[in-house]
Amino acid sequence: MYKVAYGETDGASTFGNPHTLKVPIVRRVDFLPDTLEVGQGVVVGKAGWEGVLEANKVAYATDFAGRARFTSAFANSLTPAQFVDALFANGGVTPSATDRTAAINEFGGAANIADTAARGRALRRVAENGDLNTAEKNKAFVLMQYLGYLRRDPNTGNDSDYTGYDFWLQKLNNHGGDFHAAQMVRSFIVSGEYLNRF
Repeated sequence: MYKVAYGETDGASTFGNPHTLKVPIVRRVDFLPDTLEVGQGVVVGKAGWEGVLEANKVAYATDFAGRARFTSAFANSLTPAQFVDALFANGGVTPSATDRTAAINEFGGAANIADTAARGRALRRVAENGDLNTAEKNKAFVLMQYLGYLRRDPNTGNDSDYTGYDFWLQKLNNHGGDFHAAQMVRSFIVSGEYLNRF
């Protein structure tokens, strides 16, 4: 959601040689309450959990599309096509004609994007695009190691920049996305930083 809404930001790394790289814009302070909102009342395996999760996703997308940060970034005067094209551009993917049209059609022929629920549905369609998910999978996995195991953003705490994030992303990419072969999870859970939490 954050990627298609706001794109990425630049981060500094010294892995290999000093350089900048594109890094996720989402921060832990935003991620945690969003996770609680999407997971509220979801107990996997309990009868009806899939429906609860779907309802939470719908509510979350509508909430996200109504937030001040989002409405400041996307004026209600935009046409649905302009809005959808901007979301796909932020995501860095070129949609199929079918995917683009489906997202635009969430507005039901409206001339602008004033309908918050329609903005949320279109935003979700773009965020759940298969090409985008494939392109972002490794970045998201590495980010989750920091947010989940270390409970911090990749450029805070023991890190002053994105060198560690860059290292793990390159390692995961070099192993074709196989986190077992890259020994990612193991490395995070045996790290002193993680173990010192207990």
